[in-house]
Amino acid sequence: MKAIQVKRTGGPEVLELVDLPTPEPGPGEILVRQEAVGLNYIETYQRSGLYPVPTPFVLGGEGAGVVEKLGEGVTRFKVGDRAAYAGGFGAYAEFRALPAGRAVKLPDAISSETAAGAMLKGMTAEYLVRRTYPVQPGDTILVYAAAGGVGSILVPWAKHLGAVVIAVAGGAAKGQIARDLGADHVIDHHGEDIAARVKEITGGQGVRVVYDGIGKATFDASLASLGRRGMLVIFGNASGSAEPVDPQALSRGGSLYLTRPTLFDYVVTTEELDASAAALFDVIASGVVKIAINQRYPLGEAAAAHRALEASETTGSTLLIP
Repeated sequence: MKAIQVKRTGGPEVLELVDLPTPEPGPGEILVRQEAVGLNYIETYQRSGLYPVPTPFVLGGEGAGVVEKLGEGVTRFKVGDRAAYAGGFGAYAEFRALPAGRAVKLPDAISSETAAGAMLKGMTAEYLVRRTYPVQPGDTILVYAAAGGVGSILVPWAKHLGAVVIAVAGGAAKGQIARDLGADHVIDHHGEDIAARVKEITGGQGVRVVYDGIGKATFDASLASLGRRGMLVIFGNASGSAEPVDPQALSRGGSLYLTRPTLFDYVVTTEELDASAAALFDVIASGVVKIAINQRYPLGEAAAAHRALEASETTGSTLLIP
């Protein structure tokens, strides 16, 4: 099978198209013939070495397709079922073997492309707005990268839950995307003081929660945007890891909360995975959330896809097509 392998960490040029044996599903595993693979920013960290992974490895943790084979003891799926998953490694390939308990069945209303563009980003949005800080009607919230993969799901979902959404986006085009997604206010980080604008919009009160996937570059502005007893949720490090914070800064800011969650602590069990995916599929099927797949690349052009992602040239979801 064709796959994208990382033999040494570095820039996008280290993504190499290779021929590898098609895996055989072991006990409790399924083999998925992949129809679409999702691209996620965390994969640039793994490729670069920021998040160390033993080499060589096949990159990618999100995909969808058709179940081709069953390992011993699998009853959760049958051959021919449509399946999707988020997690682990090995997605940048034509086939993927994985534990049956870490994949979900796709309902008829959800295509493989939609699932591959939505699973990791969509379940991230799910745990952020429903569990890390459960958004309540009337909450004013701040969402970074609102036109990006997670943001484009999080914004309409939060609006559906009754939030007033302040979106941060870069440039007029991405700002318009955020408005079209339902954002009530848009801040252009290219030229505006984020915290000052938040305080202006909220009459000096600040927001209940900040969903920040940027990290180092936005950390101070995020803290300064919170209202009393507000929560800063750092769920990504697109600009690098933030500097260590003095707990007294949280006190001075108004008894603030700070958390650094990851999806995989919210889908530890198969039951949690199923519930998160079901909530995501429900908001997609109902039309509350629309998965915008705005970039598609052949599997062999994974390096070009990474360059576009790191240059902030993408919006919505990006797919690799095996």
